[in-house]
Amino acid sequence: MSPNLLIRNVFASGHDFWHTAPIPRLSVPSIKCSDGPNGVRGSKFFDSVPGLCIPCGSGLGATWNKALLQSAGVLLSQECKAKGAHAWLGPTVNMHRSPLNGRGFESFSEDPYLSGILAARIIEGVQSGGSAAVLKHFVANDQETEKRSVDVVISDRTLREIYLLPFQLALKYGKPEAVMSSYNKVQGVHCSESKNLLQDILRTEWGFDGLIMSDWWVF
Repeated sequence: MSPNLLIRNVFASGHDFWHTAPIPRLSVPSIKCSDGPNGVRGSKFFDSVPGLCIPCGSGLGATWNKALLQSAGVLLSQECKAKGAHAWLGPTVNMHRSPLNGRGFESFSEDPYLSGILAARIIEGVQSGGSAAVLKHFVANDQETEKRSVDVVISDRTLREIYLLPFQLALKYGKPEAVMSSYNKVQGVHCSESKNLLQDILRTEWGFDGLIMSDWWVF
């Protein structure tokens, strides 16, 4: 394993539920992440400090208002600071493929172009205040049922034109600090270990040089 890859693996491992492990010899501190997307959760799932509750992704997406999305990002960054979080785990740019998706409300739209453009603006707002945005869930994570094992079998054209496009646009125009991979498989390979998705497309083709992290419960 190369030193850079080793550093990325260590850095992305959890020191506890919300903090990455520090790397003292490189003066890299522990990074606190906080869940989104329509607020900043903080460190607790229950009995947490009350937080901001902006409209959910679907509500924001229905406005088609780029300036509003950027303003929402600024508010989220301020809440990150108030709760001591360095990274906000959002936005979500998965597709509205079915109304039965239990987390569809997190995403902006069924339209990949609209989703990517709006995501870029909320990312700009979040990162304008010094917080990091974590674009998620990469990629084709569009159902909750068996999401850790489902295999999304789609053509390359469908993958490119529907599922990857919002990520590509958000990365190009919003420049998030990090990307979170999804639980599911695409073409038989878990996204969190897919060379094609993470290395060939995200790193090499799109030139992303930020942090790639897995989702929270990867077995």
